[in-house]
Amino acid sequence: MAVREILKMGHPTLKMISEPVSDPTAPEIAAIARDLEDTLDDIERGAIAAPQIGEAKRIVVYRQAQRFLTDPSASLTGKWSVLVNPVITLLTEDRIIGWELCLSIPGLHGKVSRHSRINLSYQTLDGGSVSEDMEGDGAVMVQHECDHLDGILYPMRMTDLSLLEFNTVPGAMAEDAGRGVQLWPPLQEMVDRWRQN
Repeated sequence: MAVREILKMGHPTLKMISEPVSDPTAPEIAAIARDLEDTLDDIERGAIAAPQIGEAKRIVVYRQAQRFLTDPSASLTGKWSVLVNPVITLLTEDRIIGWELCLSIPGLHGKVSRHSRINLSYQTLDGGSVSEDMEGDGAVMVQHECDHLDGILYPMRMTDLSLLEFNTVPGAMAEDAGRGVQLWPPLQEMVDRWRQN
């Protein structure tokens, strides 16, 4: 398939509410999913939503690999999950407050509050239905990606914009890391680079 350009914050497609997919088995939906996978492979990242490549469809793709959640030494290979028409149901009011990056907001990171436990239901490319409970980092990642389907980028979820920082500045996130706060591997790698300089 193809590596696609990732749209940046401000692009009209990223502000839209994406359309439901009427037929998850349609070849064009599989093609979008494959383009999402190829795009992630190219940049070695773990999750993306269809609006980020200009497709206003309710599709999210992520790789089930520990590297993107807790283990930076884990292999980049892993099973792909393709979520068609995902629906999130909150299972708790408890929150996780953590640092996030977004492919559509290069150069920045911010501290965001997310629900700690959710139910995720979605359709598969073969027309099946899946429902699963998720918690912790996986639940946070899915909430972040599904927000794209409703035109929401993570700064819109932030309650304190003083915690929106440039990736080149070792600010509050570096302070958190120094206190032992666990960061997603791409963020920890950033902190490690700061410490080397």
